[in-house]
Formats: sequence, structure tokens, C-alpha cells
Amino acid sequence: MKFLVTATWEDCPHLTEQAKADLLASIPAYQRDARSKGIPVLGSGAIFPVPEADITVTDFELPVHWPRAYGIDVGWNRTAAIWGALNRETDTLYLYAEHYRGEAEPVIHAESIKARGSWVKGAIDPAARGRGQVDGRQLIQMYQDLGLNLIEADNAVESGLYELLTKMTGGRFKVFKSLQNWLGEFRLYRRDEKGRVVKERDHLMDATRYLNSRLHEICATQPAPQKEKPVSAWASASSFSTGWMG
Repeated sequence: MKFLVTATWEDCPHLTEQAKADLLASIPAYQRDARSKGIPVLGSGAIFPVPEADITVTDFELPVHWPRAYGIDVGWNRTAAIWGALNRETDTLYLYAEHYRGEAEPVIHAESIKARGSWVKGAIDPAARGRGQVDGRQLIQMYQDLGLNLIEADNAVESGLYELLTKMTGGRFKVFKSLQNWLGEFRLYRRDEKGRVVKERDHLMDATRYLNSRLHEICATQPAPQKEKPVSAWASASSFSTGWMG
């Protein structure tokens, strides 16, 4: 026979009101009910119980030295990609661009993604290794053949969500206000009454998790353009020589 006993801070007579206030202030907002009232974190409701104002920022020009990467979630009904730039000084991830389109061939998505910088590396849903919607070919290989530089993401859902939540509550995760599709999903991203992630309009949320799972592996700055070697006057003249050997 098993028993479940829940206890709150009110059941702990040794905790003074000042001690409770100090403890509460030191605990992230999303953990307060679990710590003080014994309410499980993985219950129903918002997956990221963070005020939108805490993570959104007005769009700004990103410093060129900030490395960038993206995450991508593929599917016929919706293919979504999210781009992030990393401020290495503060270890803060800034989401700055999105791709959000359904019912289009992979070549359409690939061209749109490459338009934001073909040098940017991405992390893709490892489930894309399964058979896709075009002639049963593996989607990862297909997108790689179309010019995308991709690696498989880590698809550990709960740990991935916890890492993102930790960044959000710690001030190390920011989103440009122009990313309306991302913000729309963020507002609806939730768990059901059994604590399961509701798989509905979560494509950009998944893409964000994929991006963060490989962030430090794939983040890179744009390669400097290669300069052409100067041709000396002698070599230039020699190449057009009409001498006896010409």
C-alpha cells in the first residue's frame, strides 16, 4: 500500500514568516508553488509560466561578432525554423528571425532558409530520419542535398524544456517582438491535465528546443570573404606573352 503526503511551508513551524519570504524570493517563479505548497511543476497549464514582457525585446541590429544558428522542425502541414544569435559575454540567446510555412516542398523551405545566410548551421528534428512525404526519402539527407548545413538535435523533451525555462527565468533568453508566430505559439504552449505536452501549434517551440540543444556546437560567425590574391604586373604580362614560346 502506498501513501502520498503533501506538505506546505505552513506545516513547518520552524519556518518564520521572514524565512519564508526570503526563501520565496530566492526561488524562480515557476518553482514557487512546488517548493512552498507541494504542487508538482509538471501539472496542467503553461509550459513556460514566464511573463512575455520578461523575454521580449525590441528588434535591434545584431552585432556581427555574435555567432548564429537555427533550429528546424519539418513537416508537410507546417515547417518551422527559428534563428538565434548568442551574446557570449552574457551567455544570452536572442531569437531574431523565423520561417513558418505549410504545404510546401522542401526546396521551397530550403531556399527561404538559405536566404538568411547559407553559412548558418542548423539543428533538425531527429525524427526526420523517418520516411518523409516525398518518395519516402530521408528528409535530413534531402535538406542537406538542398544546401542546408544540418546536424541532428537532441530530442530529450523534458530536459530540453527545463533548460529553456531556466534560461528564461535567468534572463538569458530573449525574443524579438517581431516574431509573431513564435509568440503566438508561446502563448498557447501548455500541458494537459495529465502533465503531457499538448502537441498543437508547437512547431516553433520544438524548433527552439532543437536549436538550444546544440547551440554551442553549431553557433558560428559568418566567415570572412576570401580575398583574391593580387596578380603581379610581370605575371599578368607573362600570361599574355607573344614571345617565341607564345
